[in-house]
Amino acid sequence: MNRLRALFLLPAWAFTLLLFLGPLLIIVAYSLRTKGVYGGVGPPWTLENYVRLFDPLYGVILLRSFLMAAVSTLGCLALAFPLAYYIARSGRRKTLLLNLVMLPFWTSFLVRTYAWMFLLRDTGLINSALLAAGLITEPLPLLYNDGAVIVGLIYGYLPFAVLPLYSNLERLDKSLLEAAADLGARPWQTLLHIVLPLTAPGLRAASVLVFIPCLGAYLTPDLLGGGKSMMIGNLVQNQFTSARDWPFGSALSLALMAIVMLLLWTLLRRDGGEML
Repeated sequence: MNRLRALFLLPAWAFTLLLFLGPLLIIVAYSLRTKGVYGGVGPPWTLENYVRLFDPLYGVILLRSFLMAAVSTLGCLALAFPLAYYIARSGRRKTLLLNLVMLPFWTSFLVRTYAWMFLLRDTGLINSALLAAGLITEPLPLLYNDGAVIVGLIYGYLPFAVLPLYSNLERLDKSLLEAAADLGARPWQTLLHIVLPLTAPGLRAASVLVFIPCLGAYLTPDLLGGGKSMMIGNLVQNQFTSARDWPFGSALSLALMAIVMLLLWTLLRRDGGEML
């Protein structure tokens, strides 16, 4: 039986090694090479690309990326929790509401980001409505700043927070809430002392599912930030495109992956490997 199981798993292992480990090894090799005269990589082998990572400039960009990813994650959790709770208590409408949450995935992420650009620009719907209502006298600077990037990240990754929270809240025993009410607990006390502790695994899973893609995002900061909101994903992209410094871009990619893996390992170790 073990041999048969190994035989069936062999194609999956081969597929994983070919399409994951192979490119990863190429990136590792590139990170140890030197930038070519016209781009690409060339001799000699060096660790200089990793030494450059300690430049304060890149440290500021990394810190900025962590901050914006953390703010976006908190925003997603704040919006996703009441929405997931409402869906979990919606009875027969659960399926419909979950489909509505998943509906944005049926449209290209690029198209949805461009839609936010049309909403937030000076002549967009929001500024036009405020001007028509007489609430402002000139367009507000809603686009090409950190606020626009955070709004785009929250919008893009909100479903990733709703689904794990819904999974936890849907299994929440209603009798616990009824018992708390019978004992005189107020709604906010029930939320703090019963609902939140019991849904902590879902909160942690939602945080990871949102924080990691936000940390490495480059399309949303590039379009909604207009080059003014540089994040680590944009820095990696620039190294492989405009700067044509593949070795340093590879080192940045590996450093970002190492940070993410360290965060995941810390959370999994804390939760005994049962976070997800």
